[in-house]
Amino acid sequence: MAQAAAVAKKPAPHRRRRGSATPRRLPYLLIAPAGLLMLGFIAYPVLSVFYYSLQDYNPTKPWRNGYAGFENFVHAFTEDPIFWDTLIFSAKWVFVEVGLQLMFGLALALIVNQTFVGRSIGRAMVFSPWAVSGVLTSAIWVLLYNSQTGITRYLADMGIGDYGTSWLSDTSTVFPAAIVADLWRGVPFFAILILADLQSVSKDLYEAAEVDGASRFKQFLHITLPHLKDAIILSTLLRAVWEFNNVDLLYTLTGGGPAGATTTLPLYIANTSVDAHNFGYASALTTVAFVILLFCSIVYLRLSKFGGDDK
Repeated sequence: MAQAAAVAKKPAPHRRRRGSATPRRLPYLLIAPAGLLMLGFIAYPVLSVFYYSLQDYNPTKPWRNGYAGFENFVHAFTEDPIFWDTLIFSAKWVFVEVGLQLMFGLALALIVNQTFVGRSIGRAMVFSPWAVSGVLTSAIWVLLYNSQTGITRYLADMGIGDYGTSWLSDTSTVFPAAIVADLWRGVPFFAILILADLQSVSKDLYEAAEVDGASRFKQFLHITLPHLKDAIILSTLLRAVWEFNNVDLLYTLTGGGPAGATTTLPLYIANTSVDAHNFGYASALTTVAFVILLFCSIVYLRLSKFGGDDK
């Protein structure tokens, strides 16, 4: 009788499996709505760009619309000199901006990581430009570079330069002027990430190095930099992608001028689609930019051995 009662109370195998499987599926069911929304808002635009890159699509000239195959890509690589000029300038812009932002951001992070009076206020002042939008940053620097009321006016009052000089209208000065404006906003990004990683460095390592007679430079070279490796790799990669896609600051600051001297590839894409309404060709250029960024990101991560142990 006891054995029969135990058999009767024992749950069925299929019921036990169903009950144990539900908790494993519950997290996926909970995030499914958000995942579907992200898929719709991200996957659909990306696939649309790939589709229109193979089309001649201009709403102002509907009689020319239709399948173009790889004609847009052939035109970009063989017949459009502006494409190559903007691509070269984009590479120059990214290399200079990311390099300088990393250098100054690392220096600022090391400074505000020290203990001194008013450190909290100093950190707030260092990080505050990162909270300013790109368009507002451009507006601030447009006022600073104004030939009548900006920096050049005060320099002319001191006998440096001429009145009415506009750094944003001169091809020899527009690039450094744009670099400085973007540095003001981009440096805090590196400083924030690097400072956060510096907080986790054990002080015992520096104390042991001092006991062994290591100088400050050797401590920085053999303790600080290796610890910051992953943070530097990740921040430079993210910032390189953002700088490559930089449109708001340059569009508001220079509009790509003068004479196209500050036109990046994304800005050229924006002008091609919004101003010229040539969405097919703009989609092809966007696809090329996507492939370039993807390839460079993979190569950079492989060469830098991101996330791996140093040997």
